Amino acid sequence: MKKTYHGSCHCKAVTFEADFDLAGGTGKCNCTFCWKQRMWKTAPIGPDDFRLLSGHASLADYGEAGDWGEQHHRFCKTCGIATHNEGDMPMLGGKFVMVHVAALDDLDVQDLLAAPVRCADGLHNAWEKTPDEVRHL
Repeated sequence: MKKTYHGSCHCKAVTFEADFDLAGGTGKCNCTFCWKQRMWKTAPIGPDDFRLLSGHASLADYGEAGDWGEQHHRFCKTCGIATHNEGDMPMLGGKFVMVHVAALDDLDVQDLLAAPVRCADGLHNAWEKTPDEVRHL
């Protein structure tokens, strides 16, 4: 069942709310970007299910684009905490947002632990495959 969650960066300059169903799963990836951030995110949600409440001017962007589409990693310029990423990628169904679960302020840990986790082998550009080793993700 879809629920509204609230989140923020560490210094609270960036705040948001997002509607999603944890039963839809979460994701981790072994690409160098996700690995270095220890990124754990929600499954893709529609842009209309994400609302930035404050801090637009506080958000920095690390973007990347290619034949696969584009993606923008958003983080607070003040405290450096990543809150979400957004983009437009055909393999994810078009425009999307993924919320970083660590940025959620009202997420019950037991609900997170019960949610399915999908791991992707981004390191080898084999996004549809699960890496051989995922314990470190």
